[in-house]
Amino acid sequence: MSLVFHWFLPTNGDSRHVVGGGHGTPATASGRDRPPTVAYLSQIARAAEDLGFVGALTPTGAWCEDAWLTTAMVSQHTERLKFLVAFRPGFVSPTLAAQMASTFQRQTGGRLLLNVVTGGESHEQRAYGDFLDKDDRYRRTGEFLEIVRELWEGKTVDLKGEHLRVEDAKLARVPDPVPEVYFGGSSPIAGEVAAQHVDVYLTWGEPPAQVAEKIAWIRGLAAKRGRTLRFGIRLHVITRDTSQEAWAEANRLLAGFDAQTVRSVQAGLARSESEGQQRMLALHGGGRDGLEIHPNLWAGIGLVRGGAGTALVGSHEEVAERIKEYAALGISEFVLSGYPHLEEAYWFGEGVLPRLAALGLWRHPSRP
Repeated sequence: MSLVFHWFLPTNGDSRHVVGGGHGTPATASGRDRPPTVAYLSQIARAAEDLGFVGALTPTGAWCEDAWLTTAMVSQHTERLKFLVAFRPGFVSPTLAAQMASTFQRQTGGRLLLNVVTGGESHEQRAYGDFLDKDDRYRRTGEFLEIVRELWEGKTVDLKGEHLRVEDAKLARVPDPVPEVYFGGSSPIAGEVAAQHVDVYLTWGEPPAQVAEKIAWIRGLAAKRGRTLRFGIRLHVITRDTSQEAWAEANRLLAGFDAQTVRSVQAGLARSESEGQQRMLALHGGGRDGLEIHPNLWAGIGLVRGGAGTALVGSHEEVAERIKEYAALGISEFVLSGYPHLEEAYWFGEGVLPRLAALGLWRHPSRP
């Protein structure tokens, strides 16, 4: 089976430096270098489509543009690329979300994937009018996905849950195909939701041993429910013709991290309620030394960015080997990004993907 690769649409802006943001931290000023216009995002999307990426993740939060509206516009400038739209279940009714997804599928020819983000930061959720605590948000997510999936099956839904209630809910037109649901979370209740409701479980780029533990955990929970999930990983990439060139680029990015910005971002992220975010912080401890936490796995991005904070750094051959290592654990989908996103898509697409194809691990989705 061919590995699946997705790219990233930087709807908070792009730059030749790391653009921060997420988990309660604002986007950094460098994001203004390349504003997230439809024209620029479409340029990235078309490059990703041509290079062989299947989809593109679009983030969600107060620090970036709305994912639904942005991808709907960018979809009109692409032909095959799918859009992994991040959305938060607490901000829209399940019936409306199911209808929106159905419309998106019809208008784009079935190019919607959904990344369900429960929301790890209560203070950000409250800004949107959501005052549930973290565990209740996950329980609501489970109810939300139960309703949405039944609507997509064409059922009439009546549900009186702990947090959500619908009566006589039904879609006039169901989506074809039904969008696949992606989801990540490291807390016990997140694992329960994943095992019961999602198609692809996503983890951030932790070292292989930790990723293997997560896969075994979710696999076991899903097996108890008679379900089988796929697994994906979210990483940044810095890949060049030689290892020396790749690490020189990583060091250039690191040199651009202002000490005060690092302290401010780390202080903000330390307050995060997300267990996944705390696992990311533990990989680097807020310092600039010892950032290569596994061969070719660099934790420097997490010094100034919330969420995914690690990057694969190395020659094209080395990065391909690390991907092969993760694939051997059971990872079949890779959600990648790099700064700037246009140029780095070409470095990876022209440097690493052909090597994975030669290893029999990948084939271009639209070429013989």
